[in-house]
Amino acid sequence: MLSAIIFLPLAGAVLTALLSRSRPDAARWIALGVTAADLLLAAVALLRFDVAGGFQMTERFDWVPQAQIQYFLTVDGISIVLVALSALLTMLAVLASWKIDNKPGFYFTMILLLEVGMNGVFCAEDFVLFYVFWELVLVPMYFLIAVWGGPRRSYASIKFFLYTLFGSVFMLVGILALYLHPNGGTFDMLELAKANLPASFQWWVFGAFFLGFAVKVPVWPLHTWLPDAHVEAPTAGSVLLAGIMLKMGTYGFIRVSLPILPEATQSWAWFIGLLATISIIYGAAVAFAQTDLKKLVAYSSVSHMGFVMLGIASGTAAGLNGAVTVMVAHGLITGMMFLLVGMVYERTHTRMIAEVTGLSKQVPIAGGLLAFASFASLGLPGLAGFPGEFLSLLGAWQSTLVPHWMTIASAVGVLLAAAYMLYMVQRVVLGEPSEKVASITDLTRLEIGLIGPLVGLIVVIGVYWSSLLRYVDPAVNALLATMGAA
Repeated sequence: MLSAIIFLPLAGAVLTALLSRSRPDAARWIALGVTAADLLLAAVALLRFDVAGGFQMTERFDWVPQAQIQYFLTVDGISIVLVALSALLTMLAVLASWKIDNKPGFYFTMILLLEVGMNGVFCAEDFVLFYVFWELVLVPMYFLIAVWGGPRRSYASIKFFLYTLFGSVFMLVGILALYLHPNGGTFDMLELAKANLPASFQWWVFGAFFLGFAVKVPVWPLHTWLPDAHVEAPTAGSVLLAGIMLKMGTYGFIRVSLPILPEATQSWAWFIGLLATISIIYGAAVAFAQTDLKKLVAYSSVSHMGFVMLGIASGTAAGLNGAVTVMVAHGLITGMMFLLVGMVYERTHTRMIAEVTGLSKQVPIAGGLLAFASFASLGLPGLAGFPGEFLSLLGAWQSTLVPHWMTIASAVGVLLAAAYMLYMVQRVVLGEPSEKVASITDLTRLEIGLIGPLVGLIVVIGVYWSSLLRYVDPAVNALLATMGAA
């Protein structure tokens, strides 16, 4: 099942790559068919998943036996919800790209390759396999920005690639250190969690992994590649970058750093909590000053991912549950925000807030959905943005690893989020239509259908928290038990 979920998009990528340039429609339909089938497989896996059963759907055999490298896939409650999120957002990204006419075969090949890497990262439990999937996502995202991006696409794509490759090099050093240590000797991540590594060794290996994961999150001050990448990327690229790729960094902390390096996690918790708090405040403050809609959403991502890092730093069940909940909610909400910004941009050919005003009068559906996504993003109770932030703050307050002042400062970030989102709604959704808005048409049925599943999931998770936490909480408790045993 997991191999099918990972490699079905690879088969689709081969087909779209081999298509003649004279058949652009075929590439679109193949990409849609493959991503829809992959979403169906992910949904079946989610429904079949036994929430009380720990790691499941395991596939394991020797890949490079001489170096003890295995093809080892498995999922727990945290992994399976992220795989499902990846499959959903990739299919929506394909639909959002239906009008792409510049090298469509190459474009959809890159989208499908990106899905292979994202799904693989969430399923791999062998470090070499994990690293292969981790690096794989860099190439298609680089081309999506460099070929189909905005005016500064060359600068943004190179900056994205170099920053994330820089982090990956340090992560590779950490992987090799674990393998070469006398207590290690394996790339099996589950076995390494039982290795009882010395605390001093854990400390500096944690630092190597921290650089690899923190760049991807991104944590302040390693975040500067993100706004450029978001602004220049095509709509689908922004959706997948914010919705899934940022989660790879926080997933790395949860899957690798916490269970394998538990003593170092406690030593580093104060520092991670500090950077998380700065990210929350800084991201919100800078978002408030933006004049470009895409940049505003990009900086809001820096702030929201800070809540994930705060939950991880807390080391508590509530904090980790909150971290994963924010990851999923942020993927849904920010994915929706970028889709809506892209739809408005297609009609107005501008993202400047001052030039896109009065949507509710001219295009009430687009304006209403943008307001809905903004309320979800600021953490309104009853929508998906609230449970994760609430639990992250609760876990941080309960924690002995991060001081209370960090929780209080982070809570101020919630107020700032309300301020910049409501200010944006006031300028963009309300008021009189601007010159560029006055002649545009509202969303089509296809576009409403594209946004509909995200609206439904945002409401369901916001109202019925257990729809998500029933998967996540047992996995979080198992993770904490592993850390305690170590």
